[in-house]
Amino acid sequence: MQLANAVLDALPIPALLIDGNERLAHANAEAKAILGGTVVGRTYVAALRQPVLLDCVEAVFRLRQPGTASVVTTVATREVLWRVTAAPLATSDGGPLVLVTFEDQTATQEARQMRQDFVANVSHELRTPLTALIGFIETLKGAARDDAEARDRFLDTMGREATRMNRLVADLLSLSRVESVERMRPTETVDLSAILASVVLALQPLAEEQGAELRLEGAGGEAVLTADPDQLSQVFTNLVENAVKYGAETVTVRLSRHDEVTGFRGPGLEVSVEDDGDGIDAAHIPRLTERFYRVDSHRSREMGGTGLGLAIVKHIVNRHRGRLKIEATPGEGSRFTVLLPALR
Repeated sequence: MQLANAVLDALPIPALLIDGNERLAHANAEAKAILGGTVVGRTYVAALRQPVLLDCVEAVFRLRQPGTASVVTTVATREVLWRVTAAPLATSDGGPLVLVTFEDQTATQEARQMRQDFVANVSHELRTPLTALIGFIETLKGAARDDAEARDRFLDTMGREATRMNRLVADLLSLSRVESVERMRPTETVDLSAILASVVLALQPLAEEQGAELRLEGAGGEAVLTADPDQLSQVFTNLVENAVKYGAETVTVRLSRHDEVTGFRGPGLEVSVEDDGDGIDAAHIPRLTERFYRVDSHRSREMGGTGLGLAIVKHIVNRHRGRLKIEATPGEGSRFTVLLPALR
């Protein structure tokens, strides 16, 4: 029994041993954390309590065959899904013993739910433009076949919907690529000033079209870091494009350097994209980087947004060991700040 207890204590997962008197003979520290520190010596009925778990253990005693059950407990205010396995143990004296182990399935369940939500969101995003395209095609084949004005109008709308689907597919592929390399550190040495200057130059025509003034400040000097230049360009193109599209009159991209940044153990480069647009309610800010999350779904779709841009930004910033900070005040504007570790 001492050896069995020592083995249980060495296991990295919650585990307990039930003896022939149906009492908990031993529980390791992980098991006590979820069941309580005084469970040893109590009957398993009093210690485990959950009916599905009690049925599982009872069946093992009766049939002498392993059994499994899924239970949910609350650990430090967090719900945890456990896959519980109960199995009979053979002993030298023939006495019945049951080993019960708990395997945390929470992360697996959350990943499964994320995949399901992701598929549902993608299906919804594609279904809307596809439905519109099918409707317009049927109309052009029928009632609008000989109506030149209606045909041109429908074709323009079909072109926009097709472009929207193309943007969605492109963003999905981009997100997939970013996630696939998120744990791989960039190795190229790049100048952030040059990247920001290129982004601002490329987006000047869009800013002029939208009637917005686009400014770049602090990018005169050298700002060197180890990074993926294409990904950083994607980050700041996304942030600046969002600011310009959503009604800002002035968008300021500001680069600054800090000699010491907490958490970086060295210098850091800070890029803020600040606008004077409509701002964002504080309730939305924690969810802005979720896939397909939109503050205003209708307006976002009208602007050609896919709901994936900030999710891509978050993953790229994480890959570069940086931080993304979002500040906004309704009616006053927003500021998106990216902090990246710099080379000394």
